[in-house]
Amino acid sequence: MSRMKELYQKQITKELMDKFKFQNVNQVPKITKVVVNAGVGRAVQNSKFLDDTIKAMTKVTGQAPVVTKAKKSIAGFKIREGMKIGTSVTLRGERMYEFLDRLVSISLPRVRDFRGLNSAGFDGQGNYNIGIKEHGVFPEISFEEANPPIGMQINITTTAKKDEVGKALLAGLGFPFRS
Repeated sequence: MSRMKELYQKQITKELMDKFKFQNVNQVPKITKVVVNAGVGRAVQNSKFLDDTIKAMTKVTGQAPVVTKAKKSIAGFKIREGMKIGTSVTLRGERMYEFLDRLVSISLPRVRDFRGLNSAGFDGQGNYNIGIKEHGVFPEISFEEANPPIGMQINITTTAKKDEVGKALLAGLGFPFRS
């Protein structure tokens, strides 16, 4: 069992029950999935970028990504319907907790000029979104492999109904929010 899952089960559930006056353990919010997306607009000119992104996403998440295709043609971006333009990975269970643990304890502190996560990343239903400009902050990626940098969007889906409860859950797991 990962450190973060153990922390959630032994400590955070009790803290959240006390803080928000939940009557039942099943009311306590939990993380259901983490989706990691990477858009590869450069793949339009050179398909090697897509292959590099797939390798990087596999290393970072420990799971093979799904290639996403354009739903519409956009002439301004020279994209036609059905073109491969990105990758996506959905993490659940142990892999999800291990990824979040590495994200919070290793990757986020490696971000240049990091002052904490913005609370504006919540969507109104307790889910949180993080944007990372360079995939080189992950320890699995070496400096040579991080060129060119790939931006990633990380979506954390929780069972919380309100942003306040979702933030308390993530803060308890060690997410460094700005004060």
